Amino acid sequence: MDLANADTWGSAIYFWIIPVVLGDAIFPPVPSEMVVITAGALSADGRANAFLVGVLAALASWLGDLMVFQLFKRRLSHVLDRWSWGRKFHGAVHLAIAKAGRSSTYGAIIGIRFIPGGRLATTAAAGIANVSTRGFSFCAAVGGVLWAAWSVGLGYVTGSATRLPFWASSLIGVGLGLAIGAAVGLVVTRRRGNRSPVVESGSAAADPDEELDF
Repeated sequence: MDLANADTWGSAIYFWIIPVVLGDAIFPPVPSEMVVITAGALSADGRANAFLVGVLAALASWLGDLMVFQLFKRRLSHVLDRWSWGRKFHGAVHLAIAKAGRSSTYGAIIGIRFIPGGRLATTAAAGIANVSTRGFSFCAAVGGVLWAAWSVGLGYVTGSATRLPFWASSLIGVGLGLAIGAAVGLVVTRRRGNRSPVVESGSAAADPDEELDF
């Protein structure tokens, strides 16, 4: 299998998108951005369909967000504490929430996913804060579509502009995406401080059974 061959990746990229983007919802180091940006670079080379890639990426993002949201909303996160890896994951979630900053609007659910680690932080925080399922589902869908369009577009534009091999274009696109996301994350973190990215600390604790709808 020639991994540098665009035809090889073009025929397999569709099968990688859904499991990788779903996995990223739970474990942020999974390279979902790289896979989707690579698919965008392949589409610029005529080896993939950009629209289909975008649809698959948005759908997987939405499903992954709902899965994590329900895990924390239903107070099932304690199940993770039965295993050492689960306790580490649980701790990493709360660390990500602390670093992501605070917002009192659904805009955080849509926008902070563009920051590295922000998708998991906002999704888990929304579940902990007992945000309404309908509102979260809608915002997660909007955020997933915007994220998919951004990632595919970044790969497509990079591939079209550089005319380098698809793997080189995808690396450039990933680098640009990480740099922009890190810059935005730095600004957001400094402005919002170390509190929940969905709701101020303590507000959900007052009545954990009451759904929050902003």
